[in-house]
Order: sequence, then C-alpha cells, then structure tokens
Amino acid sequence: MDAFIRFTNQTQGRDRLFRATQYTCMLLRYLLEPKAGKEKVVMKLKKLESSVSTGRKSNLNRVIYFICDTILWVRSVGLASGINKERWRTRAARHYYYSLLLSLVRDLYEISLQMERVIHDKAKKEKSASQDPCGYSVADEETEWLQSFLLLVFRSLKRHPPLLLDTVKNLCDLLNPLDQLGICKSNPGIIGLVGLVSSIAGMITVVYPQMKLKTR
Repeated sequence: MDAFIRFTNQTQGRDRLFRATQYTCMLLRYLLEPKAGKEKVVMKLKKLESSVSTGRKSNLNRVIYFICDTILWVRSVGLASGINKERWRTRAARHYYYSLLLSLVRDLYEISLQMERVIHDKAKKEKSASQDPCGYSVADEETEWLQSFLLLVFRSLKRHPPLLLDTVKNLCDLLNPLDQLGICKSNPGIIGLVGLVSSIAGMITVVYPQMKLKTR
C-alpha cells in the first residue's frame, strides 16, 4: 500500500495510471460492443475513458503534441468553439508520430551498440576457448543469417532491460498515431491492448527508476 501511495503521489505515476485505465476501457469497450445487453456498460466505459483522458492533460511529455492536444481538450469541454477538431487531431497525431520515430531511432542506435558489445564478447570467448571452426557451408550461412541476427538482437536486449522496455513502449505507442493518420488502420481493441502494454511499461519505469532508459 505504501508503494502504491508513493506511486500515485508522483505526477508521472498518476499519468501512467490514468493512461492504463483509459486503454483498458477502450479494450473492454471493443470486446463488449458486439454483445447484446451490454449497451449501458459500454456507454459507462466510454464516459470513463473520456473522463480519464481529460484528467491526463496536465502531463503530456511532447511539447508540440501537448499544445495540439490541449487545444482539442479546450474544444471538447466547450471553452472555445470554431476549432477544427479533425485538423488539430491530425496535427497532434503527426507530431506525436514524429516524436516516436525519433525515440525509435535512438533505440535502434542503442541496440546497435549493444549488438557490437555482444559480438565483441562472443569473439573474446571463442578466442580464449580456442575452438575449431564449426565448418558451416556458405549455403548454411545464407539460410541461417536471419536466425542469427534475431538471436543477436534478443541477446542484446536481454542484457539491457531498460532498452527492451523503452523499445516495446515506443513500438506500442506508435500504433495509435499510425491509425489516426491513416498509415496503418487498426481497431480500438488492438489500440487498447497495445496502449495498455505501453502504460504498464511506463508504470514499471516509475516504480523502478533504474528501468528507465538513460539518455546520453
């Protein structure tokens, strides 16, 4: 209970909790909509999702996205009229999309550094063990290069959990603006699911600060 209180006392902690609740409501609403007799529950989930989304406006971590999203919030609560909702929603999604791409480029760079370290460590071990070559043919190498590459990526991420967590979070977050911009259409169920995964990843970094990726 003390850990939960400390978590909710942090602004980032509350934001991650609201975000997880928002995407959980979206996922449940998608699962319940096709079922008969669940109209009232679906409506309550939709209202809760909207309320939680409104409560998150104080801590959006992309400045331009924050501006666009705040304008949308001002219109949604009726403080201003004449705002083109779709235009500003598209602008917010576009800036969020660019921000996530930059974060993923950073993740890819960090992954490449980790891969170099894994290759270096493996070479040192093989040299110290003085093992004979395994004798794979060129055909074997051509058919197994993808498997070897994926194994290398897995080992690189395994030795750096914060990088793994940040990469998963950014990949999950990317689906939402891709859908809003029409680049890759999805449904509320999938967006709710990946949003929930991303929110849980974000909460882990708040509870365990050592799991947050350190920027260079």
